[in-house]
Amino acid sequence: MKRYSIGIFGASTVALLAAAALGSGAAQAHSDQATGADKTVTLTANLTELNGSGASGTATAVVRNQKIKHIEVHASGLTPDAPHAQHIHYGNQALNECPTLALDSNGDGRLNTVEGIPAYGPVVVSLTTTGDTTPASFLDVTRFPVSADGSYHYSRDNIRITKVAGTGYPGPNGTGTAKEIADSIREGEGVVVIHGIDYNGNGSYDFSRGASELDPNLPAEATDPAACGVLE
Repeated sequence: MKRYSIGIFGASTVALLAAAALGSGAAQAHSDQATGADKTVTLTANLTELNGSGASGTATAVVRNQKIKHIEVHASGLTPDAPHAQHIHYGNQALNECPTLALDSNGDGRLNTVEGIPAYGPVVVSLTTTGDTTPASFLDVTRFPVSADGSYHYSRDNIRITKVAGTGYPGPNGTGTAKEIADSIREGEGVVVIHGIDYNGNGSYDFSRGASELDPNLPAEATDPAACGVLE
């Protein structure tokens, strides 16, 4: 059986996955300039399991104007020693909540990433360990946390929120500005999602649950959502 580890996700694969999940909604590199009074809030999320993963955790974010000044994610119960993509999701037309199996449109008994979008919306921030944090990096797994013995503790400062197409706003490509997205996150509508589940417990991501809906060359185990929580 074909197995995957961190090294399979090259730059070309990331670009393909980003196009599949976000359509024409690639993130723009520049955010709006902050205007008006400084707006700083601290938000927390309780992360609970999806797809029977057994994962749980907490996330805390300090958001100031159009920047995440500080964010921490502490998660456990994940697939041991495996990379886990993690993001903040938001959509102007989404429910901005964690999904349930009611969104299992193909009836296979699990939620894939795309099935969850009506609940949590598209990716607006990639919570990578280094480098780019826009949706363009949403599955650059070499820069996401690896769960040592099923747990990880992630921390990063000064993540700039960008304008993102495909977020459901009126206008060309449904683009939300950095201010619109940041304001919505401050108002409690951002959703933290962690991905990656070893369904059959064999120690690696494989095709035991078929191919990912994002790319048929990738296993669903590598991209299915494992835990979710709303930043409030």
